[in-house]
Amino acid sequence: MDESSIYKRLYKYFDPSFLEVDNESHLHNHHSQSPNTGNSHFSIKIKSKSFEGLNRLQGQRKIYDLFKEELKGSIHALNIKILD
Repeated sequence: MDESSIYKRLYKYFDPSFLEVDNESHLHNHHSQSPNTGNSHFSIKIKSKSFEGLNRLQGQRKIYDLFKEELKGSIHALNIKILD
């Protein structure tokens, strides 16, 4: 899964007013836990009405749930920032 696929899925499920997905895998190439696939670590910045009324952790859980299968394998880490 790459940043384009992540972007499309987030956009489809959360209809954000702002969305940015960056591939940060290159920053983790030398970490022992990194799969070194080039598509394992991503940063997400998102603003959506879907997160209104939720605390930070509840919002992040919604995103983690959306990628739960990928987090078991191809995605090693998501850095999530939900914007107000």
